[in-house]
Amino acid sequence: MQSAAVVGTGLIGTSIALALRGRGVTTYLIDTDPEAARVAAGLGAGIAERPREPVELAVIAVPPQHVAAALKEHQLQELAHDFTDAASVKERPQREAAQAGCDLTRFVGGHPMGGREQSGPLAARDDLFQGRPWVLTPSSQTREQTVERAEELAELCGARPVVMAHAEHDRAVALTSHTPHLVSSLLAARLLHGDASQLALAGQGLQDVTRLAGGSVELWTDILGSNAVAVAGILAEFAHDVHRMADALSALGTAREPEQRRVPRELLSSALLRGVQGRARIPVRSTGGSAGGLGLSTATATAYATAPRGA
Repeated sequence: MQSAAVVGTGLIGTSIALALRGRGVTTYLIDTDPEAARVAAGLGAGIAERPREPVELAVIAVPPQHVAAALKEHQLQELAHDFTDAASVKERPQREAAQAGCDLTRFVGGHPMGGREQSGPLAARDDLFQGRPWVLTPSSQTREQTVERAEELAELCGARPVVMAHAEHDRAVALTSHTPHLVSSLLAARLLHGDASQLALAGQGLQDVTRLAGGSVELWTDILGSNAVAVAGILAEFAHDVHRMADALSALGTAREPEQRRVPRELLSSALLRGVQGRARIPVRSTGGSAGGLGLSTATATAYATAPRGA
């Protein structure tokens, strides 16, 4: 690949651009906020202007609700021969792109599985995707050349291309990224009911389980809303588990006889054991940034710049 364009110079877009520039690819930076593109260019991520002729591949690095509009705009302007995106939801953008009349033969959905808690171009890293999965979701219309260019993009960024169906991807990230973020936020919200003396006792454990709650509210409303059905299903199952534990703990706390404590204690112990077993299934990643999705904690904690720019 000799030339590329990145639309949306937030954390993800700028990190992609930095990786491409490091591999000698001429990279153009486009953002509805010109200052963001200039900042990214100042970091060495590329050239903050439109190319004079179509580049080989354009990456649409904007939140899910803006992918279709940005794809339509830049296809009409002939920004690139082929297009991919970096949104953390795949079914909705694909459907909306079809409804908008985008050329789906020259588009393949993409999702680099890397992120950080910080946002914006200044948080970008050229090794953010090193060793990470990079999901590609070609449709039945996607031409082979488009997929090959997206695969090359992933490899230039140090990632491993993984092909999945749109729905399969969305179910996977609902389990491994989107629901964990919402649960972290719900737990963090309980702290609003604590007084200062209680919060003064908070330690690293609380920091760990509420870390994801610090993400952009606007961005995560978009992400969760775009994958609502899949997240709702997992959240309902989780809520069932929570209710079972609440009942078990209530029974354990009010039991007067040892025999009355046996069953709720077994339920509690079983839940803790299943947690240990589930956590052990998360693949260990030895390189790259704090990432997520597909068993990597959170794919897009604040994956883009301040949403919704970049379209």
